[in-house]
Amino acid sequence: MNSHNIKIGVERAPNRSLLYALGYTDEELSRPLIGVVSSYNEIVPGHMNLDKITEAVKAGVRAAGGTPVMFPAIAVCDGIAMGHVGMKYSLVTRDLIADSTEAMAIAHQFDGLVMVPNCDKNVPGLLMAAARLNIPTIFCSGGPMLAGHLSDGRRTCLSHMFEAVGAYKAGTLDECGVRDYEENACPSCGSCSGMYTANSMNCLCEALGMALPGNGTIPAPLSARIRLAKHAGMQVMSLVEKNIRPRDIMTPAAFNNAETVDMALGCSTNTMLHLPAIAHEAGVTIDLDHANAISAQTPNLCHLAPAGDTFMEDLDRAGGVSAVMKELTRKNLLDTTVLTVTGKTMAENLEKVVNRDTNIIRPIENPYSANGGIAVLKGNLAKDGCVVKQSAVAPEMMKHEGPARVFDSEEDAIAAIYAKKIVPGDVVVIRYEGPKGGPGMREMLNPTSAICGMGLGESVALLTDGRFSGATRGASIGHVSPEAAAGGLIALVEEGDLIAIDIPACSIELKVSDEVLAERRAKWVCPEPKVKTGYLARYAKLVSSADKGAILE
Repeated sequence: MNSHNIKIGVERAPNRSLLYALGYTDEELSRPLIGVVSSYNEIVPGHMNLDKITEAVKAGVRAAGGTPVMFPAIAVCDGIAMGHVGMKYSLVTRDLIADSTEAMAIAHQFDGLVMVPNCDKNVPGLLMAAARLNIPTIFCSGGPMLAGHLSDGRRTCLSHMFEAVGAYKAGTLDECGVRDYEENACPSCGSCSGMYTANSMNCLCEALGMALPGNGTIPAPLSARIRLAKHAGMQVMSLVEKNIRPRDIMTPAAFNNAETVDMALGCSTNTMLHLPAIAHEAGVTIDLDHANAISAQTPNLCHLAPAGDTFMEDLDRAGGVSAVMKELTRKNLLDTTVLTVTGKTMAENLEKVVNRDTNIIRPIENPYSANGGIAVLKGNLAKDGCVVKQSAVAPEMMKHEGPARVFDSEEDAIAAIYAKKIVPGDVVVIRYEGPKGGPGMREMLNPTSAICGMGLGESVALLTDGRFSGATRGASIGHVSPEAAAGGLIALVEEGDLIAIDIPACSIELKVSDEVLAERRAKWVCPEPKVKTGYLARYAKLVSSADKGAILE
């Protein structure tokens, strides 16, 4: 066992003395040491219950003969960080989480790990760490929030809350209406209740085989979540005993499965950043173009918020991720021979699973659409690709051509939207918000929500080298690569240029002649970095483009 390096032999007497200082007994030290990576904090609603999840995991580890040892991981609440400089620090925490977990796990020689994450960058950061460390590991998230209820009984969620601000600015909702959303949109602990980034990644933990069934969908307040945590703690001991490691599970076939489930669920576009980054740590290469190939053969079976009016608790009652995967197996769209943290294959896990509500999880012969939830667009404006959540785009915006309205920051764009300077037909372009240019690739939930809230969601597109929250809907196209700060063509767009978007054809074009673009290129000068000191400045020097997953190189 790894832990023998800190507890066996006379030479390790100094190490043992420090373990004794922690109160551990010889009996506890004779067992495998299991690191329990707790992301508990008091600022993220999705993490406020993780102390209880962590204690349940520890109880499960002890019940199965191990000694649990908790250490922390950080997490940012993207909703609280939204719309100000704090959002620059969201994506970058993914690498801080992976790096700090690597440091703690190796420094203290744990025999196994249980990751207890929940929100947006916390889950992929810990998956990256698991793949990098390759120590027997299982995931147990904190679970999704319950849907809210407005005073008139309608169900609601965080994406409705953001759009309510746009409706207020448009004069279609008063302050009392905003207050109704404010008080009721987020009624419990847990990751926000739609198929946003956190829930997308927690569901994909199941699809990758790194979490027990139910991890992505059992609501945070339910006692079933505590029982799941205890079983995860027990199961890590089996993984240690059998020496089943993350790279035995996170194989090329497993990532292919995850992308397929992603398309069927209609997950956040952020998965197109996170899956390549996790795969990179596992020694697997994911080409962004592969997403379209998977989408072409994978029907979209779910329309959870923001694409529809159902929520994670509904998906859980319908059978959860397992029921979605079971539907996909009916057309042999998954490799069910892959190994999972249950110690069994996916096929064995799905043997008795049924779809309990075909209104929530459409049967595979009656999908919402024949194609998956995400599309990768390419063209002169995004030579290396850009990403859209096509399952949340209005039918009339699947093809769109309009004049560019160009902004060099999110703040400038939101000011113009609220001032009613954006009109039907426009294509809002927000640039210098990419991984390097931001730096940190901010989410653009405020401008996209403002567009929808002001009644422009069926007539205005938004294009950015930044990214979007999973709560974003509409013709919102992000991750434009190369980004503006790297000299991508988006840097050369001028006010009024025509931009043609064809989502079914996976194309995006700036309708400006090569000669004119060459003239603009000759005059272009990259702006001074927005941040010149601290972690963000270091991050900007090391980060790759979005099409590579914004990994640090």
